[in-house]
Amino acid sequence: MNTMKRRTGPSDTRSRIAVTVAALCLVLSAGVRASATETPLAGGATMDVAAVVAQGMTVTMDQARVMRLPAHVSTLVIGNPLIADATVQRGGLMVLTGKSVGSTNLIALDGRGEQLLTMQIRVRAQNDSVVQVYRGLDRETYSCSPTCERTIAVGDSKTFFETALGNSRSRDGAASGAAPR
Repeated sequence: MNTMKRRTGPSDTRSRIAVTVAALCLVLSAGVRASATETPLAGGATMDVAAVVAQGMTVTMDQARVMRLPAHVSTLVIGNPLIADATVQRGGLMVLTGKSVGSTNLIALDGRGEQLLTMQIRVRAQNDSVVQVYRGLDRETYSCSPTCERTIAVGDSKTFFETALGNSRSRDGAASGAAPR
């Protein structure tokens, strides 16, 4: 009797991992499609939530975007809250606001802490008019549209960064206090 013994090695293990990851992606994307396939937008247009999750979402600094979330989302986690902020609204809507230029991730959890989705968030500068000023070794970053305002960027000098961050927090606090309740 001639029997063949199956050999397992690193490439076989990698293949199994790749198949498992692909199956998991299909299951997760099917769950997103089943619960909220498209988000209605102004003018009757729609946004495919699964496509947004796969590609990530880009938002302009100091602006907001709205997306319908899968059912039962109760918590949103932002990897770097200095870059973006997100809140869950009634009707399963998420409001995503760009706070400073950069990239981070967003994770949506249900009431039991189960992960429903994860996606990349990219925040771009308004009109891509970012100017960096070097004073010796110290760097300062400004968003110039049309006038130049301090903005927070990784790599800025400590003093400039802390001042810009303090200004941003003061502005956020003033905006929160002015919001209707």
